[in-house]
Amino acid sequence: MHTNETLPYALERLVVIGAPPETVFRYFTDSARWAAWWGAGSAIDARPGGRVLVRHPNGVEAVGEIREIRSPERIVFTFGYPGGKPMPPEGSLVTIGLEPHAQGTLLKLRHEFAEEGPRNDFVQGWRFQLSLFANAVANEVNAGAADAVDMWFALWTIPDEGSRAEAIARIASPEVRFRDRYSLLDGIEELAIHIGAAQRFMPGIRMERQGEIRHCLGTVLADWVVRTSDGSARMKGTNVFQIGPRGKIEAVTGISG
Repeated sequence: MHTNETLPYALERLVVIGAPPETVFRYFTDSARWAAWWGAGSAIDARPGGRVLVRHPNGVEAVGEIREIRSPERIVFTFGYPGGKPMPPEGSLVTIGLEPHAQGTLLKLRHEFAEEGPRNDFVQGWRFQLSLFANAVANEVNAGAADAVDMWFALWTIPDEGSRAEAIARIASPEVRFRDRYSLLDGIEELAIHIGAAQRFMPGIRMERQGEIRHCLGTVLADWVVRTSDGSARMKGTNVFQIGPRGKIEAVTGISG
């Protein structure tokens, strides 16, 4: 068993992942999800003594063995290389802990090494790899983002205030924030009333998404056009959506022009 004496060098990193711990932990128990952030062909046998395989896109492989796994809180595994360089398969120890966080999950990484050189080399490696990890999780959590965006734009065609509020609640958090040149709004009720006012002052308007959304780590960009009842374009712009850890819209900023 590894001890502090045999692995005296360590690196640590804290990152916030935009998903609940139960969702994040799936990426340590499911080989398809494990491969989504390590590389095609990577696999994990999620049990004590189970094999860990990392196959990087450049063909380099690393292996290890799970020493501890406790869903959805903690996984510990050895990490090294079949060829023994820069360390053998049992030559380092990775501990990942997950804690609930207001923005999803706080991930705590600790990687312990026998030598200082490999520790230093892995600092940037983990910085990069955990970025890939956060994006892989975000891609799953926000798989329905395009539908949510389209539903958001459709709100401007719902005539009944109560029905609008119900529709907003299906896609947005109760404290949803909306900002544009004409709006400084907080909460579902304010937004529902505001949309009704827009319908009165601009009867027959509708908003449409133009093109594909662009998404990264819970931030979604969507171009739009406002059309009048005769179909002509009255205004164009881009909305910036912030999606929360459970896939609900938390904030929208509209930029026109």
